[in-house]
Amino acid sequence: MLRFRASVWCLVLLSVIAASPAQAQVAPGIQGGISLDPDQFYFGGHLETSPLVDRVRFRPSVDIGIGDNLTLVAGNFDFTYTFPGRSPWNLYVGGGPSINFYDFDGGSSTEGGFNFIVGAKNRTGLFFEMKVGLADSPDLKFGVGYTFS
Repeated sequence: MLRFRASVWCLVLLSVIAASPAQAQVAPGIQGGISLDPDQFYFGGHLETSPLVDRVRFRPSVDIGIGDNLTLVAGNFDFTYTFPGRSPWNLYVGGGPSINFYDFDGGSSTEGGFNFIVGAKNRTGLFFEMKVGLADSPDLKFGVGYTFS
């Protein structure tokens, strides 16, 4: 069942690309890191749009977490705001809702959550970020990723 749900999320992300107007730019990327509560290693992929308004971008993602005697598939619907700057590195903040599919010994559950994001990204596409989760999202995530341009 968990693989089916992960496949559905991949199709949702692909449909975002297919539904985008030709003039809109969408850049794919990858990310990974560690999370606390549950204590896991996670990896995944994301899409990042060109700015929707001012410096606000939509960055939906899917993360798969492994460890702590469970598997977590998280669908995140995050928006980010990048602060202007002249250096190669810029700070950003953001947040958004998430849907979390937990698979553990003895069952599974689907829970909603919300993430707050603080990060730094380089013009080359490399980024480092911290996510604080509310409700049934992981409490804290430290990650690194790359957005292809």
